[in-house]
Amino acid sequence: MKLSRRTFLHLTVGVGAATFPILSSIASAQAYPARPVRWVVGAPPGGAQDITARLMGQWLSERLGQPIVIENRPGAATNIGAEVVAKAPPDGYTLLLVGAPNAINATLYDKLNFNFIRDIAPVAAITRVPNIMVVNPSFPAKSVPEFIAYVKAHPGKLNMASPGTGTPPHVAGELFKSMTGVNMVHVPYRGGAPAITDLLGGQAQVYFPGISEAIEHVRSGKLRVLAVTTATRLEVLPDIPTIAEFVPSYEASGWQGVGVPRNTPSWIIDKLNREINAGLTDPKIKTRLADLGGTALGGTADDFGKLIADETEKWGKVIREASIKAE
Repeated sequence: MKLSRRTFLHLTVGVGAATFPILSSIASAQAYPARPVRWVVGAPPGGAQDITARLMGQWLSERLGQPIVIENRPGAATNIGAEVVAKAPPDGYTLLLVGAPNAINATLYDKLNFNFIRDIAPVAAITRVPNIMVVNPSFPAKSVPEFIAYVKAHPGKLNMASPGTGTPPHVAGELFKSMTGVNMVHVPYRGGAPAITDLLGGQAQVYFPGISEAIEHVRSGKLRVLAVTTATRLEVLPDIPTIAEFVPSYEASGWQGVGVPRNTPSWIIDKLNREINAGLTDPKIKTRLADLGGTALGGTADDFGKLIADETEKWGKVIREASIKAE
């Protein structure tokens, strides 16, 4: 069958119109990013969150060919930084370092100007960081079962330190209380340093800090670690048991990843996800994350979305049961 010139041109134009969005997306993906990208971190410079962002930011900058500018926006338990990103244009030029506080805050705060699950799209998980259960060396209990027995024999007499109400160490301790039925008094401090100071001085008896915060005190013998909070033992503390070995199903840990404003194009998310996963296979990055006590995660954007949803549900239940209110 012969086609008329008009019919032929009509079909050609139709095919071109159908393929144009695909070609446009490919061209855009190749062009992105065309200018510096800012990465918002809801914590001050120098901490584990900031170090993680700068480590991965350097990798992304080299791979993407544009500067990744770390913008520290501390305050309100990371809510200030999260709101900045939630309200940013969904064009791939504003990233958020997502972490456990974001999942906790979704329930802890009654009134936020954004909905984290709705307004932040997951890109990729970077690392999981364990907490450890530490006591002063003078404390009589030398194991988790001994600790539980001691607290039950002295209900309401022990102080459980935390760096603040609703922080990951606080909810890790509240989960322990809930699952073991022990009665301890929560004492919130203004940060981890004063909490450690009072634990060293004996004013507090137990603390559930991130490993990087207390590991040097453990190595020097100034603190005794009873257990790690992750589901499996740690390479850096192979002889230390998990809490779950005595309290089945117990697990609490910090984690970090990347999020972007909702409605960010999927091809931008896919590109960032690929580069982050590539970075997590780099020996230097894996070693540096391990130095911070973390384990590289990676995976798809959907995998990270499930982690965020599961953690939000888990800590929401703990917060409601313990009637925890934001300060």
